[in-house]
Order: sequence, then C-alpha cells, then structure tokens
Amino acid sequence: MDDPFTTEVRVRYSDLDTYGHVNNAVYATYLEEARIAYLKDAIDQDPESFPGVVAGIELSFERPVARRGPLTVAVETTAVGETSVTMAYEVRDGDDVAATGETTLVSVSGDGRPTPIPEGLRERLVGYEGLEG
Repeated sequence: MDDPFTTEVRVRYSDLDTYGHVNNAVYATYLEEARIAYLKDAIDQDPESFPGVVAGIELSFERPVARRGPLTVAVETTAVGETSVTMAYEVRDGDDVAATGETTLVSVSGDGRPTPIPEGLRERLVGYEGLEG
C-alpha cells in the first residue's frame, strides 16, 4: 500500500481469546470499522446510504495481537467494476502488519440484485484513489 487511508480501531477486552490474542473472527469487524471510516472521511459517502453489500471477504494472519491498545487499519480501494468495488486492508500493530484482508462489495438494488455503482460514488472512489474508472 503506497498511500492508504488509515484509521485507528480499539481492541476491546471482549476481542481477546483465551490465549489473550485478538480472536480471528474480530478482524472482520476491524475491517468493517475501517471501511465505514473510509466511506465517511475519505470519500464523503454516508455509510448508511452506501448501496453495497459484502459479497466476499479474505483474511490472512501474519502475527498475533496480544494487547488492548489501538491498532491502525489501512484501507484502499483497489478496483471499481460495473457493480463491484474491491478494497484492500492492513491491520497494523505499531509498525508490524498483523493481518491483511480484502473485501468485495457489490452494489445492489432494493430487491437485492446487482446494480451499477451510482456514478457519483464511482467518481469519488476513482478520484480519491487515482484509479481508472
């Protein structure tokens, strides 16, 4: 990631497993928190009116996190298709990458069918990331 949007997420006591590490399932929530911050703060999109749903998520764990301090999550949009958006993430513990992830979001209509990404949203994503749209 060259120049991603970053935000802090708080590690809560309930995020820790019996070994005192952040539970693997919690990382998906950290990605969601970072994605919401990205939508609001980076591209000025109200997350509640974002027309997409998560169609896919991938996580890779590099090292355990065994503390309750804040983590940094880096986010960038890597691709904007006709109906989908791909976002990449790094969950950072200080200078170390603890996990990486990717989500695919699909724009859907009221009946749940894929629909083209609204033009204004597409322009903001492409413009912010410098992508070809």
